[in-house]
Amino acid sequence: MSSGTPDAPGTRHTIVVEAGHTVRLDLLVAERLSLSRTQAATLIATGRATVDGRRERASFRPPAGAVVEVEIPPPPARDVAGEAIPLVVVYEDEQLLVVDKAAGMVVHPAPGNWTGTLVNALLGRGGELSDEAGDERAGIVHRLDKETSGLLLVAKTDRAHRLLSAAIAARRVVRRYAALSWGHLTADRLTVERPIARDPRDRKRMAVVEGGREARTDFVRLARFDSADLLRAHLHTGRTHQIRVHLASIGHPVVGDDTYGGGGGRRLMALPPRRHFLHAAWLRLRHPITGEALDLRAPLPPELAASLAAAAAMPELATHPDPLATFGFYDEPADDPGDERAASRPDQRPGA
Repeated sequence: MSSGTPDAPGTRHTIVVEAGHTVRLDLLVAERLSLSRTQAATLIATGRATVDGRRERASFRPPAGAVVEVEIPPPPARDVAGEAIPLVVVYEDEQLLVVDKAAGMVVHPAPGNWTGTLVNALLGRGGELSDEAGDERAGIVHRLDKETSGLLLVAKTDRAHRLLSAAIAARRVVRRYAALSWGHLTADRLTVERPIARDPRDRKRMAVVEGGREARTDFVRLARFDSADLLRAHLHTGRTHQIRVHLASIGHPVVGDDTYGGGGGRRLMALPPRRHFLHAAWLRLRHPITGEALDLRAPLPPELAASLAAAAAMPELATHPDPLATFGFYDEPADDPGDERAASRPDQRPGA
């Protein structure tokens, strides 16, 4: 197992090698910490990855019970400039704001995307942002994939950032997504609980991997169309590409998802290029400072409304103010497997 958070710079991680695990050291480090093999090899060569306190070659195969210590150094500092990029703000006060992120926008600067990100846009608005996660992730509490649209929490103060992060970790923030998946699920309600890690065969993808990080997603089918199901997905954990990976793992990838096998049939579903049907539509939580119950919604963007209209053969949905409501997306039956009631329980209080 490993401690720490994969992909987090400036941290130390401990990996205990399980019985029967005979993989090379570079592959072990890459898999467990969601790194490329080159990055893992560099850490080993520079002495930042050791086995039982000793430096070893990248090709070394640690035995069962060996303790691998890995230090990931922080990246060099880089100035992040504010940019005049329009944002849709769904909620805002002195402590936090919630934005409805557009598809195609990267959340924070990283190699290959140093400009045009949500952080650039937030800095361009002016005002305070939490720096708990550093300048390049100013205010960012959690992330959405580049081509996934919808609601995203942003902290303005460090206190709000800490409390929101704790609430997400404790699963007191209810995050529900609208997804269109190819084919038909075997049941109207389905829970997928499979571990996720970097795909060992393709480092740009995630996959269900034995020994990966625990991940659970609840799915409720809201409608069954000729070629696809409309689903409400509830995240219990927040792994990279979690909903997309879990649906692909059961043979029903997200419509339009080129990475995980759902990219065909765009014309049938009236989807534009490089767009998949996944939208963070509903967010419920207690305000981290005041304790107020927040219930925030983001209707489908026009391109997904048009796609839903095509899938359902209901042209009127393309211009409906909130087509998800037509299918009961915001209804909460008592036996909904994704309903933790965390954002509405009177005994839930904000942290200190």
